[in-house]
Amino acid sequence: MFRKFDSEGFKELIPGIEIKVVGHGPHTLSALFKLEAGKTLPLHDHIYEQTGTLLEGTMRLTIGDEVYEVNKGDTWNVPPNIPHMAEVLTDCLVFEVFSPVREDYLKLAES
Repeated sequence: MFRKFDSEGFKELIPGIEIKVVGHGPHTLSALFKLEAGKTLPLHDHIYEQTGTLLEGTMRLTIGDEVYEVNKGDTWNVPPNIPHMAEVLTDCLVFEVFSPVREDYLKLAES
């Protein structure tokens, strides 16, 4: 399956953090996230493996006990059930892939 990129269709996940599902298959879901400077994605964990790349901006990412200052082009992997959070230092654009498919994100994309 192929999709053309467009910058429309982002949905608010929490204030200052928006998501757009850009692709999915039977085992993975990919999404773009816009994160506003000064916002925090609170500490959380989930059953999904999560792999990301920072396309624009700078953020401080905590995965388990490790803290990273992530810059454009940097990548990360969050194993399932590991607490993680992000502090957004400048406006960011993030690409992430989740496995298995996050049904909650699919439903949000369809609403």
